Amino acid sequence: MEYGVGDGGGSSGNHHHHHHDGGSSDSQRRKKKRYHRHTANQIQRLESMFKECPHPDEKQRMQLSRELGLAPRQIKFWFQNRRTQIKAQHERADNCTLRAENDRIRCENIAYKEALKNMFCPSCGGPPLHEDPYVDEQKLRMDNAQLKEELERVSSIAAKYIGRPISQLPSIQPIHMSSLDLSMGSFVTQGLSVGPSLDLDLLPGNGTSSSMQNVPYQPTLSDMDNSLMSDIASNAMEELIRLLQTNEPLWMKSSTDGRDVLNIDTYERMFPKPNSHSKNPNVRIEASRDSGVVIMNGLTLVDMFMDPNKWMELFPTIVTMARTFEVLSSGIIGGHSGTLQLMYEEMQVLSPLVSTREFYFLRYCQQIEQGLWAIVDVSYDFPQDNQFVPQFRSHRLPSGCFIQDMPNGYSQVTWVEHVEVEDKTPVHRLYRNLLYSGLAFGAHRWLSNLQRMCERIACLMVSGNSTRDLGSVIPSAEGKRSMMKLAQRMITNFSASISTSCSNRWTTLSGLNEIGVRVIVHNSSHPGQPNGVVLSAATTIWLPIPPQIVFNFFKDERKRPQWDVLSNGNAVQEVAHIANGSNPGNCISVLRAFNTSQNSMLILQESCIDSSGSLVVYCPVELSAINIAMSGEDPSYIPLLPSGFTIAPDGQTDQGHGDGASTSTNKNSSGGSLVTVAFQILVSSLPSSKLNKESVNTINNLIGTTVQQIKAALNCHSS
Repeated sequence: MEYGVGDGGGSSGNHHHHHHDGGSSDSQRRKKKRYHRHTANQIQRLESMFKECPHPDEKQRMQLSRELGLAPRQIKFWFQNRRTQIKAQHERADNCTLRAENDRIRCENIAYKEALKNMFCPSCGGPPLHEDPYVDEQKLRMDNAQLKEELERVSSIAAKYIGRPISQLPSIQPIHMSSLDLSMGSFVTQGLSVGPSLDLDLLPGNGTSSSMQNVPYQPTLSDMDNSLMSDIASNAMEELIRLLQTNEPLWMKSSTDGRDVLNIDTYERMFPKPNSHSKNPNVRIEASRDSGVVIMNGLTLVDMFMDPNKWMELFPTIVTMARTFEVLSSGIIGGHSGTLQLMYEEMQVLSPLVSTREFYFLRYCQQIEQGLWAIVDVSYDFPQDNQFVPQFRSHRLPSGCFIQDMPNGYSQVTWVEHVEVEDKTPVHRLYRNLLYSGLAFGAHRWLSNLQRMCERIACLMVSGNSTRDLGSVIPSAEGKRSMMKLAQRMITNFSASISTSCSNRWTTLSGLNEIGVRVIVHNSSHPGQPNGVVLSAATTIWLPIPPQIVFNFFKDERKRPQWDVLSNGNAVQEVAHIANGSNPGNCISVLRAFNTSQNSMLILQESCIDSSGSLVVYCPVELSAINIAMSGEDPSYIPLLPSGFTIAPDGQTDQGHGDGASTSTNKNSSGGSLVTVAFQILVSSLPSSKLNKESVNTINNLIGTTVQQIKAALNCHSS
């Protein structure tokens, strides 16, 4: 940029009349005949002088004037203009920082209001009596004023870090809690806050990296593969964008639940494929599309989708394994646009009755415009002569999502799932509706899981004690974070224990009341699991009761003695509670059983619910271990052996309303539930994988009795 400077007239007091940068119009330049252009050498010398000394004295200005052949007045005005310009740049940077912080405060406000709406009393489920909404509103206003004050104070410092994620403001110092006092009543943290950028290093590792050795087939790629892959990926991206943007006649609304249904004839006309597998009578198509708002910014989501470990952490109940074999193109630094990678993924439904699905696929990311990304997945078939023959063949047609940034730091995500599936073994009758309707692995399940997990991450990010404090103690921010990591690992471990992955060899036992119980035995030596032989057992039953009612039954600690065979009818009390999202069903609890013999043993429990299903997972944990987590220490070595329940809708459309009146909003309100009951027990601390009969009978009886008690408590006796 060149700086024009007047050579005469005007005093230093009106230097701003002379200041202009490259933005001045030509007509202005023509008017000011006295302006001339400096040579590159003159500017270079002035710039280097400016770096050393932005305020030169008269002597220095005279020296420069002689050296560069410019009038002292020109030198003086050049420095004044340059200082004004630098000041303007700093003000712009400060403005960006302030605007970003403002957005964050606005998000926090929305989240506080949500939390207020969802407040409940932990012991009875009703609204707390001693809370006054007006006082809460006042407190919010005061909090907000304090945040703004803090913001003004740090904005000048923050300006230096522009271009890096803005860290959250320090909040009121939390009450630290070094150990858990078992005599105190329940305490609850409600609340949700999200900043414009999240530090995702805080996400817990799930300890499954060792299973990466189990990938069935390690491909070796030729140059031909590479060029073919980039063609396949760019064609898939074009197809995905049309699938995301086109409505009728490509997608029709279902008359029963209002969901988008793919019109196969229109699809085949729009995207003719020479070697389509759909001609095979054993192959069926599953296609679904859904859209919703996610409480996370676009770039962070893209980053998580492109990293297989973060991808597994984001979907612990769907993705059992993910791995990147090869990054074929690494795209733009910091934005992933143009990244193409070859990946492997295994997915599950949380039941021993449903086979996992495996895909080798290409994942390709492209930034379409500012704040809008598209990510496409498409299967890549290796030659038939490799030794990898999956249990049954699934082929992923172009599937994926649009991620659109919203002004408040959230994202609008539109998701398409489109697969061809060939079932090698018939689908179990209980899961036929759920699988054939595309709900089991469909877009709705992915999106509702994503929404729930992003709320959980946002809660993990809330620092300090600005959450809802119901007049009792809350763990420190570090303690809360540590507890959330521990519970996340418990969920991941539980999901893996039910997986029907090829590496898990299940044995089916015939149990009580014709319930088929599947068991598997494995040696456990992983840090974070008890050492020895672990027996996992699971079964799935159908209950003629809506999923929400079943979930409420398992989540309510007062009902626990009705199904928990091992509690000997003893009541339990919730002694700690951490909210994981706006739905009160999403939370972590620490429960204490009222039996004196096991005073040092507590129960860690996490319950999760979204519109695709729910689960309640729990695990006995020593009091000393809970104290370690509560004090904010690393919980990754606390041994966990979780058991629990998963609840899914049975996929039946409501026969009582044949008029198609039911909409997608009440899809969970009617119909029955598919409930998976899963237990894990430590059979012996000696590493030997022999299944002794006694252990098998114990776990078989445990599951059989639990199922009988659940049915009796819920008043249903059909199988």
